[in-house]
Amino acid sequence: MNKTIRRASVFTLVLVFALLVRATWVQFYDGQALADDKDNRRNAIQTYAGPLGNIIVAGEAVTGSARTKGSDLAYKRTYKDGELYAAVTGYASQAYAPTQLEGIYEDLLNGTDPQLRTVMDTVTDQRADPGDVITTIDPDVQKAGYEALGDNKGAAVAMDPKTGKILAVVSTPSYDPASLTDANTAGTAWKKLTGDAEKPLTNRALRQPLPPGSTFKLVVASAALEDGLYSSVDERTDSPDPYTLPGTVTPLSNENPDAPCENATIRVALQYSCNNVFGKMAVDLGQDKVRAMAEKFGFDDDEQDVPVRAYTSVYPEDMDEAQTGLSGIGQFDVTATPLQMAMVSAALANGGELVSPHMVAQTTDSGGDVLKDYDEDAETKRIVSADTAEQLRSAMETVVEKGTGSNARIDGATVGGKTGTAQHGENNSKTPYAWFTSWATDDSTGEQVAVAVMVEQSDAARSEVSGNGLAAPVAKAMMRAALDD
Repeated sequence: MNKTIRRASVFTLVLVFALLVRATWVQFYDGQALADDKDNRRNAIQTYAGPLGNIIVAGEAVTGSARTKGSDLAYKRTYKDGELYAAVTGYASQAYAPTQLEGIYEDLLNGTDPQLRTVMDTVTDQRADPGDVITTIDPDVQKAGYEALGDNKGAAVAMDPKTGKILAVVSTPSYDPASLTDANTAGTAWKKLTGDAEKPLTNRALRQPLPPGSTFKLVVASAALEDGLYSSVDERTDSPDPYTLPGTVTPLSNENPDAPCENATIRVALQYSCNNVFGKMAVDLGQDKVRAMAEKFGFDDDEQDVPVRAYTSVYPEDMDEAQTGLSGIGQFDVTATPLQMAMVSAALANGGELVSPHMVAQTTDSGGDVLKDYDEDAETKRIVSADTAEQLRSAMETVVEKGTGSNARIDGATVGGKTGTAQHGENNSKTPYAWFTSWATDDSTGEQVAVAVMVEQSDAARSEVSGNGLAAPVAKAMMRAALDD
């Protein structure tokens, strides 16, 4: 063989080898990447080739599937009471990535979750029948919160302190997930929803932390009692009125200038929401001790899954003493979600123990067999001592019976709460946020519920914006619905 033929043969063999390597690479590496690509329409065709599994509330499906016409996507998602449950379900769309429970359990609901595969499915390589998601949501509590918030922009979360079950997740204004399900019409709906200044797609209950205002005083009081700074909610504090923030000439004023806030006890300070008491208390404790208590309740947890990932509620670091004082009244850079503030009330209502909040009870296969039981897996952590919890429950009762939370009273139930009005905008130039966090115990049955409500914006005059005026009635409606079940 002459040199030219030999070189051509070697070159041809190299090309053949390169083609084999490339084909193997595409088949076993790029092939999977292409198969998993969100823009691969075959995935959508497979997902919507049959009916999806369902999200269940109180034994009834709040989702469904409908046959389509003239499309290679055989089915589309449907919703019952879509706007009511949007903050729970999210949406499953032929055009956009799924959200909320639809997104968390996408594989379960479309039948591709490996847990669903039977031996026959493996042999035939067929998609398994989809499973279902059983929620902890109580429809009466969900509806009560949604209707009570009405046209206000806000959110509410209710949970059972003894079990950690989330009974309601409400966010207003809401949207109809059904508007996003059909690929032919989803684009128009998406443009309208994302362009809406009211941001209806935002889950304000779980994913929009805002300054919690005076509801955060429960965390500061917990730190003071646990640390031994004060031995009782009825011990007088060292709290001048007015209290000047350290290193400044700025007095920390109280909403009610006639309130008996000078050297007030924790009970009285919660009853009248005395800023001077809790601002100085935070400074006396120091930011590290307040932060340690806040983190025990769940602040600064960037993996708070219920199972939807909640945005982190924050207690800030590296503050000076004046900023620490402001943090003691839930201002400066303190932020919280309604979920987080419901967790605070739930822990106090449950004797100082927090059961991990969750809004899914079980996942099941198509035959109803349980794949995972979240109720059984719920963890319990001690946040404060039973004595501290009992004292703060008593003080929260005083807030409702004699103080700023009177609109939360319920006949036949013992109710404790804490109001909050958080400043918004530079120099408090915008309408404040109204908060209320609370718990209630049925005097006859002992059943409990904890609720947190945040009203971000309403039609009320600025002078009428308060936790008691706007948020407490929503909490009352939800607590009453929970206890009446």
